[in-house]
Amino acid sequence: MSATITPAQNIGPYSSFRWAGDLCFLSGRLGLRPETGELAGADTATQTAQAMRNLHAGLLAAGLDWPQVVKTTVFLIDMSDFAVVNQVYAEYFQDSPEYPARSCVQVAGLPKPGARVEIEAVACRA
Repeated sequence: MSATITPAQNIGPYSSFRWAGDLCFLSGRLGLRPETGELAGADTATQTAQAMRNLHAGLLAAGLDWPQVVKTTVFLIDMSDFAVVNQVYAEYFQDSPEYPARSCVQVAGLPKPGARVEIEAVACRA
């Protein structure tokens, strides 16, 4: 069973990922459990780990993996969660030759009540 959120499970009318030449744009992933559509937990660390697992499932569905990720954007409800997110995030790039470029911004809200983090990515197959 795939751990990615399918288009039918998306919160809105968008694709989970889209190709533009050799670049793959992966839509933002919340810390939702794919089997229920509910948040994996209330805390930022748990949600970040689930968001990263959901992002990885999207990468695999596109035929990619972590080393092909060239850019991520992290959206946080509270910038004081930055250190927690960094700790979890870094675990997923341990085997990559280098970290992707990244932006991190604080936002007023995310599309699921209680969501604390959302992560999107751009990957390159070349």
